[in-house]
Amino acid sequence: MANILVCDDDKDIVEAIGIYLEQEGYTVIKAYDGVEAINVLRSQPVDLLIIDIMMPKLDGIRATLKIREENPLPIIILSAKSEDADKILGLNVGADDYVTKPFNPLELVARVKSQLRRYTQLGAVAEKRENIYQTGGLMIDDDRKEVSVDGDVVKLTPIEYRILLFLVRNQGRVFSINQIYERIWEEEAIAADNTVAVHIRHIREKIEINPKEPRYLKVVWGLGYKVEKI
Repeated sequence: MANILVCDDDKDIVEAIGIYLEQEGYTVIKAYDGVEAINVLRSQPVDLLIIDIMMPKLDGIRATLKIREENPLPIIILSAKSEDADKILGLNVGADDYVTKPFNPLELVARVKSQLRRYTQLGAVAEKRENIYQTGGLMIDDDRKEVSVDGDVVKLTPIEYRILLFLVRNQGRVFSINQIYERIWEEEAIAADNTVAVHIRHIREKIEINPKEPRYLKVVWGLGYKVEKI
């Protein structure tokens, strides 16, 4: 079974998480600050990291940034903060998932299983073919220039494809309309709102079950658009 590193300065939380994970057969390694977590990752094999944001010496955000420089393992961030800005920051620095305290331990275990399964599956795919990008049931094979949702191929225009590929490659990150326009059209964004919005709407109509309640391609009001990391 997998080795899971649990890092939180609250020893009671580390112990509680450890009990639930060990009941599922996982090996639990414990750390109590970001520096200790980095040292563990450098000294022994770890398959997934659960790390708190607020910690002494080195907090979870800075630790995640440092870890991402040298290790692609799945990272789940824990935090008492529930604001969207904190979630976005955690995901932008490289976390794969975000759980808000207080949390249901069984939900955390389910998220651990999901991340390990996704990491293993994507690793197996990557060994066979490069340039595969996936979030949930949405997959882009950039070698074949093919988009599929839950196994069904979706036909996009070249511009729609480039927008979706850009957002999926940077899933979890929010990009403004101007950033999207300048990246895709490769020119200065002048009155780009309608142009980008129309293409986003068309993409949603093709990849979402319910475009009005999108699962993948979401608007972050006042900021821009992102593809959800699932």
